[in-house]
Amino acid sequence: MDLRAALAAHRLVAIIRGTDPDASVRTVLALAEEGVELIEVSLTGADALSVIEQARKELGPDRPLGAGTVLTADDARAAQRAGANFAVTPALGEGVVAAHELGLPVLAGVMTPTEIVAARPLGAAALKIFPAAEAGGPAYLKALRGPFPDELFVPVGGVDEAAARAYLAAGATAVGVGSPLIGDAADGGSLTALRERARAFLTVVRKDTP
Repeated sequence: MDLRAALAAHRLVAIIRGTDPDASVRTVLALAEEGVELIEVSLTGADALSVIEQARKELGPDRPLGAGTVLTADDARAAQRAGANFAVTPALGEGVVAAHELGLPVLAGVMTPTEIVAARPLGAAALKIFPAAEAGGPAYLKALRGPFPDELFVPVGGVDEAAARAYLAAGATAVGVGSPLIGDAADGGSLTALRERARAFLTVVRKDTP
């Protein structure tokens, strides 16, 4: 999977961290049906590996499906066995290296310029600015674009529709969105409301959106 190209093309990563495994699977499938191409299931969600495994069976072998909160080599191996074809980490560490060695492209969590410099040798395909809101929001991302114009940045953390617009305008390649998009769907909440939010976010991230 070419994660860099996918991020640049689709500009949205949906982040699922649910308390209800069956609802989490339904959430993945509903998002996919609405046209959200990049979906991440956090390993800190309930029975996350089973969620990934079931979602992979439903989605087929080629659809992007990521494992999030990949911290260790064991996490990376388990995620790959379950059917994830990319990995997302909250920080630099063992999970980045192991996932890269397994052939999983990695969206690696960074916050500082020093971590940005350290990420590429570890095998990161793109960089997750996390937690983005606490780091300084769109203004911080814009500042990072100066010394790092060629990096692919994906802000995550506190990204609602307005923040998504601002981050993309500031030079983000994509945005990662959890609760402002997922709401309570992965806990058994409304899929109808989820679909409405998905359509709204897809409108925000389309490249022809003013």
